[in-house]
Amino acid sequence: MLASLLVVLPVFGLIALGYAARWLKIVRETTGEGLSDFVFVLAVPCLLFKTLATAAIPAVQPWGYWIAYFAGLTIVWALAMLIARRVFARSGPELVVSGFAAAQSNTVFVGIPMILKAYGEAGAVPLGLLLAVHLPVTMTAATILAEGRSASLAMLVKRLFTHPIIIGILLGSAARPIVGLIPTPLWTIVDLLAGAAVPCALVSLGIAMRRYGVTSGIGLPAVLSGLKLGLHPLIVYVLATKVFSMPPHWSGVAVLFAACPCGINAYLFAERYRQGVADASSAIALSTMLSLFTTAAWLTWLGV
Repeated sequence: MLASLLVVLPVFGLIALGYAARWLKIVRETTGEGLSDFVFVLAVPCLLFKTLATAAIPAVQPWGYWIAYFAGLTIVWALAMLIARRVFARSGPELVVSGFAAAQSNTVFVGIPMILKAYGEAGAVPLGLLLAVHLPVTMTAATILAEGRSASLAMLVKRLFTHPIIIGILLGSAARPIVGLIPTPLWTIVDLLAGAAVPCALVSLGIAMRRYGVTSGIGLPAVLSGLKLGLHPLIVYVLATKVFSMPPHWSGVAVLFAACPCGINAYLFAERYRQGVADASSAIALSTMLSLFTTAAWLTWLGV
């Protein structure tokens, strides 16, 4: 339990810092919106560019591994949107935020240290594969769902190819063959911006939590947290161990990756569209707190 606490403590620390800064009126309310815009428009695209340009993706794909994880992600995303619509009367981009929050994992602060501590070097390869595609896939899916609901095909294509996240993904993919030719000063800029993504996002989340509180109620965030911490890893576990054949450390990495709390990118996405911010911020905070107990349970169940 102490180890789990130490893993998530920096997450709460940065969120609390943003919350306290706004509570003490050290920063203005618009600071959070400015930070989230910076992260979404500059920092996360640089993070995606760096990840895709340098990722070691094998020639022969582990399809069972991919299907086990992303089938669970898809089911949870769809179920979250259905519940948000039918039970909590959410609509439009709010639905996408709900699905995004329930399906996308907090990998940087929680997933990476927890999985490497559990499996060591043996878990580095399957972890690296998921890290390389997880954020690009979820961000692209969320963008298409949000932009495509009220746009023609031509407008959708225009919006996608001028979207900061999609641009980062496309440039990162295009740079793979020539990554060694990119000048060092340019890489330094990319590294600095990419490194700022997570801490700036968490501080802006704290500011948003001070602004919104739990105005949307605790019901939907609790449902999203339950889907993320319980159902997502359960589906991945069944598929990775009962349906597909893979080494135990591969299935374990997939399960623990799915068992991470709601990712910060759901909040960034909500801020971008100015909808569902309270839902996303509350779900991230609640699921991160509950993950102290759920990740310990999954680690015990997996025998690591």
